Amino acid sequence: MSNVLVVVLRIIEFVILFGFLLFTHELGHFIIARLSKIEVEEFGFGFPPKICRLFRLWGTDFTLNAIPFGGFVRPKGEMDPTIPGGMGAAKPIARLGVLLGGPLMNILTGVIIFSIIFSQVGVSNQKIVQIMGVTENSPALIAGLQVGDIVKSINGEPINNMTKLSSMVYANLGKEMQMVVLRNNEEITLSVTPRTEPPEGEGPLGITMGNPVKDVNWIEAVPYGFVMAYDQAKALLELPGQLIAGSISPEQARLVGPVGMFNIFSQTRDLDQEEQAAGSSQPAGLNSLYLLAVLAVALGLTNLLPIPALDGGRVLFLLPELFFKKRIPPKYENLVNLIGFSLLIVLMVYITAQDIFNPIALP
Repeated sequence: MSNVLVVVLRIIEFVILFGFLLFTHELGHFIIARLSKIEVEEFGFGFPPKICRLFRLWGTDFTLNAIPFGGFVRPKGEMDPTIPGGMGAAKPIARLGVLLGGPLMNILTGVIIFSIIFSQVGVSNQKIVQIMGVTENSPALIAGLQVGDIVKSINGEPINNMTKLSSMVYANLGKEMQMVVLRNNEEITLSVTPRTEPPEGEGPLGITMGNPVKDVNWIEAVPYGFVMAYDQAKALLELPGQLIAGSISPEQARLVGPVGMFNIFSQTRDLDQEEQAAGSSQPAGLNSLYLLAVLAVALGLTNLLPIPALDGGRVLFLLPELFFKKRIPPKYENLVNLIGFSLLIVLMVYITAQDIFNPIALP
């Protein structure tokens, strides 16, 4: 396959996947609008110019548009409070729900994708500590510990996490301790003495410990999906503070646009193909699926930022009405959003130029 064809196929894949995230964002707006009895004039698949109307349902025209990238929702009377049944005339709590619907749908999409990943690869059982490696000439090897042993207790103290095992070992440096392990469904008691001065790069026992992986179905994986989405959101929110503190470099915290995201996606697809060629046991395309989940959470979180022209910026204009019953005139909101949108375009041009002339290389 020629390099040009590979690039074209990659671009098509990226447009479909990232377009899917944009589409789910608009779907979130649409669902909440309909639940709030706000009329929606159009739900567009892709971006204008419009090709045709596909069908009409619930008073909404579902249209097919020329640019096959995401979609859009056009509520009735979005900024005009004088139009009955429109978004502008709806109660502030309903408008708030519509604005939050898109970002929350993106985050929920990330949770679902993370859950699918966990259902494919399993989850680590944090309550079980397993020996993953034993160093040569170490106390662990001399005592008879083997890879695969599950540590049940030390000196009668149950071991239910790696922190507990580590603290028990360091509490008994230079002292013989009794370790009960589970091997082939049989409990075995071993005597081992953690060394006080281990060689550089090794611990007192000379083991590598970890948590065994257990299989879960999709429903069981959902809580882990929520935890992973939370961790991703937390990591994104902590980036500015880490940048100020100097714990990460500006390059690691840089913003990326569509070009940068495509570069990351393309490198991730290369990694998937390399792993499959090497006979990896993990499901095909898992790295790309993980990237899609990360992008979904990032897209939702970004849209919640209090920046004019984004959903979070529009939420700011609702706060006076929600708390003080005083509505900011739509003309001022439109002006601020227009200025904000113009600044975002300038920022995107800068980010795109950076992505082109200083492309991101994944570690």
